[in-house]
Amino acid sequence: MERPLARALMFQGTGSDVGKSLLVAGLARAFTLRGLKVRPFKPQNMSNNAAVTADGGEIGRAQALQARAARVPLSVHMNPVLLKPQGETGAQVVVQGRVHATAKAAAYQGMKPSLLPFVLESFDRLKAEADLVLVEGAGSASEVNLRAGDIANMGFARAADVPVVVIGDIDRGGVIASLVGTKAVIDAADAVLIKGFIVNRFRGDPSLFSAGMDLISRQTGWAALGLVPHFGEAIRLPAEDALALAAPPAPKPGARIKICVPILPHVSNFDDLDPLDAEPSVEMRRIRPHETLPVDTDLVLLIGSKATIADLAALKAEGLHHDILAFARRGGHVMGLCGGYQMLGETIADPDGIEGEAKIARGLGLLKVHTVLSPDKRLVEVDGVAQGEPFSGYEMHMGVTTGADAERPFAMLSDGRPDGARSASGRVAGTYVHGLFASDAFRGGLLSSLGGAPSQAAYERGVEETLDRLAAHLAAHLDLDLLLSLAR
Repeated sequence: MERPLARALMFQGTGSDVGKSLLVAGLARAFTLRGLKVRPFKPQNMSNNAAVTADGGEIGRAQALQARAARVPLSVHMNPVLLKPQGETGAQVVVQGRVHATAKAAAYQGMKPSLLPFVLESFDRLKAEADLVLVEGAGSASEVNLRAGDIANMGFARAADVPVVVIGDIDRGGVIASLVGTKAVIDAADAVLIKGFIVNRFRGDPSLFSAGMDLISRQTGWAALGLVPHFGEAIRLPAEDALALAAPPAPKPGARIKICVPILPHVSNFDDLDPLDAEPSVEMRRIRPHETLPVDTDLVLLIGSKATIADLAALKAEGLHHDILAFARRGGHVMGLCGGYQMLGETIADPDGIEGEAKIARGLGLLKVHTVLSPDKRLVEVDGVAQGEPFSGYEMHMGVTTGADAERPFAMLSDGRPDGARSASGRVAGTYVHGLFASDAFRGGLLSSLGGAPSQAAYERGVEETLDRLAAHLAAHLDLDLLLSLAR
């Protein structure tokens, strides 16, 4: 007997960063705890923070968190179109987990209608294996200038006949105008699909906004589905949007280890920083290329990049590379992840013009290695041992790095392959492995080597506990039965 198709409900926003991803993650855990088979879905995403799926594809990091909340393996069908900006060439267009094309914004607008069949196919696959599909929109539901050919918001909702809930963020101000204005500008046939609204990130006495909820409902004709208080513990969950890097970190008076991370224009996979950020003994300092390296730095950490040569040029243009080189000469510790690893070498060659025109760039020269970029993208989950400690993570990179320091690998993978490189002194290291700081033993060993106390934190367990608390938070402020009844 065939399984009946799942019901689905879509969550769109009045703008970017209104909390759509977090709400879908919390609802995925809440409905999973009720015994439903839940699948997250985002038709189109734009992010350089991606995760590797078990079948060797990639999806946005937010959908990876949502899948984790639903306690299901990652699938390329959870995010069938992923746009990864990569400098002067535009964005890499990833379709169902694989690189499909590279296109600039205008060209991509013309490409979108051809991608809708892939989106609908992925959506149908998820519906066939679930009870409930929670769909996340992208950007703003009211971007009517982009409505033609849309596959991310109302265009998808209309094509798949999925009811919609609109989310507004009261913390940024103007939530009444943003929700009422959304109803005012969207097409009448689109508006029919909207069944209700949620106001997110409220602070203070909720009774003070009850009249506001009523006003929005009267002006739009949409049901008021809930006023969700700010969830402060969200900081413990991986963030997808690079906007999170702009927020000043919380002060840590007791921090003994200072880690400096240059934030470059095309930064990617910055969730690598989250486990270190969660450590009470670690102060993470995000510095821009025009800033100077603090004198009390213990570790410089260069993280991933979607345009390595361009980011290396940005690092040099503002002079921050001089500080890093001087820090290394004084015996400081420097570590590079993926694109950061490539920058630490002597040269980066791009013979095929993957990042723009074909060129060879001179790296920082802190590792005796050379990188050649290539069109082939390595996407694989890995585990192994580094610095005597076990870890698990994933590779997501284009290019091959070889050289004398690669004969001293940073890690040995469980499949027998060496990874990365170390300098003769051991104070400079690079690796292609993302996610290794989430491994408690490895992270603890790293902090010990920098003079800090061994970590007692269990990062992955902390993420799970936070998802449970988020689910409880939403269940207390939203009518889950009503939301489920709206899905179809």
